[in-house]
Amino acid sequence: MSPQDYVQQKAAASGSSFYYAFLFLPPERRAAITAFYAFCREVDDVVDEIKDPGVAATKLAWWQKEVMQAYAGQRSHPVMHALMPLAPDFGIESRHLMAVIEGCQMDLNQTRYLDFAGLTTYCHLVAGVVGEVAARIFGQTDEATTAYAHKLGLAFQMTNIIRDVGEDAMRGRIYLPLDEQQRFGVKANELMQRDYSDRFTALMKFQTDRAHALYDEALALLPADDRRAQKPGLMMASIYRTLLREIEASGFQVLHQRIALTPLRKLWLAWKMQALGRF
Repeated sequence: MSPQDYVQQKAAASGSSFYYAFLFLPPERRAAITAFYAFCREVDDVVDEIKDPGVAATKLAWWQKEVMQAYAGQRSHPVMHALMPLAPDFGIESRHLMAVIEGCQMDLNQTRYLDFAGLTTYCHLVAGVVGEVAARIFGQTDEATTAYAHKLGLAFQMTNIIRDVGEDAMRGRIYLPLDEQQRFGVKANELMQRDYSDRFTALMKFQTDRAHALYDEALALLPADDRRAQKPGLMMASIYRTLLREIEASGFQVLHQRIALTPLRKLWLAWKMQALGRF
C-alpha cells in the first residue's frame, strides 16, 4: 500500500464529517488535507485505543520524534511520507503537528477541566490548530481568516464534546467545565451512570447555546474575499451544526448513545454548500 493509499483509507474509515468536505477539493489540496487529517487520526487513536496510559505516552513521544525527524528529511511512517512533500506548499509547519500531539498528551494527563477558559486551551490544540492548517490548505489569502478558523475549530470541538458526553464519561473523561456542572447541579457519577435529569438537560442546553454562538462568531469573522476558498470549512460547519440541532431535537439523549447523521445526509449538506453556497 502506498502512503497515499494509506492516508486515504485512514481518512475514509473514520467516517468523519470532515471527509465529505474533502471530496470537493482539487486533487493537490485534497491530498494535503487527507494526509494531515490522517496524521490527526493517528495521534488521536493513540489516546482512544491504547488503554495503558504509559504505553500511550510512549507512543505519542514516538510521534513527536517522528515529526521532528520528518521535518529534518528522515520520515518513516506512511502518513509522514504522504504529508511532507505537500507541507511546504501549504505552510504546514512542525509546530502545528506538535500542537496536535500536545493536545492528545493532555488527554492522558487531564480528565477534568475546572472552567471554560481551561477547556479552551485544550480545544486550541486539538481543534483550533487543526482549523488553522485546514484553512491554509483550502486556500487562505487573508490573515484574518486564521481567527475564523480557530473559532470554527472551537465550535466543532464543543459539538464533539456535547455529542460524546456519555462515551467520554465511560472512559473516565469529562470535558464539561466543572464550575458549570456545579452551577447546574450535575455530578460526575450521574454522567457515568447515564442518569438523565432536568438538571442535565439544562446543562446541555447551556453548552449547545454556547456552541451555536461560536458558529455565529466564526462565520462573522470570515473575510468575504476568502469565503469561496473556505467552502470546505463551511461544508463542515453545515454538517456539524445540523448534528447539533439533531442532538437538541433528541432532548440531549447523548449519555447512552452516539447521535450521528447518515453518510447520505452529510454528502447532501456538503453538496448544498458547494453548489448553492448556503446551509
